[in-house]
Amino acid sequence: MATVKIKIKNMVCDRCKRVVAEELQQLGYTVVQVELGEAELSTEKEVIDLEQVREVLKNNGFELLDDRKTQLIEKVKLAIIDLVHTVGEQEIQVNTSAYIAAKIGMEYNYLSTLFSSSEGITIEKYVILQRIERAKELLVYDELSLKEIAYQLGYSSVAHLSNQFKKVTGLTPSYFKQVKDERRKTLDKVQDKK
Repeated sequence: MATVKIKIKNMVCDRCKRVVAEELQQLGYTVVQVELGEAELSTEKEVIDLEQVREVLKNNGFELLDDRKTQLIEKVKLAIIDLVHTVGEQEIQVNTSAYIAAKIGMEYNYLSTLFSSSEGITIEKYVILQRIERAKELLVYDELSLKEIAYQLGYSSVAHLSNQFKKVTGLTPSYFKQVKDERRKTLDKVQDKK
C-alpha cells in the first residue's frame, strides 16, 4: 500500500476535515489522517488520480494545492487562524511574526513578501481581518463583554478593538451587536475589500 499526502486549500474547520475525509473515502482511498490543510491517503492503486481528487475537492469548495509557494501561503493562513482562535487561551501576548515564523519554520520576511505578492494584502492586514471576523463571532454569541473579547483577541484595549472593528466593518462593535446585519464570513473568504 502506498501512502500519499495531499495539500488542500480552504480547510479551516473540523467540518471541513470531515467532508474531505468522506469525499476521499467515496473515491476509494483509505484516509489515514486529515488535518487542517492536509490529508494523508493510503491506497492500493498505482497512482492517485489527482484530477479526480481535484474535481471532488472543487465541488466542495476546496482546492488541491500543487506548488510549494501556494502551500506555504495556506500554512500561513492556517497559522493565523489558529493564532486568532487560541490567543485568549495563552497567558502572554504573542508576537505574530515570531509565531508564524516558528509555526512554519521559515523566516518571516520571506513569508511576508510571498504572502503579499500572492494575496494582495499584507500578513498584518490578514491578521486584522481574521481578528475582526472572530470578534463578530464572539459578539453574535453574546456571551462575553467587549472588554473580554478585546482581551481574548489580544487587543491592548477596548478602544483599540473598537477602532479596528469600525475601520474594517464601518460599524462600532456595540452597534454591530445591536443590529447584527453585517453578515459574518467563512474564514477562507476573509479578504480585504479594497
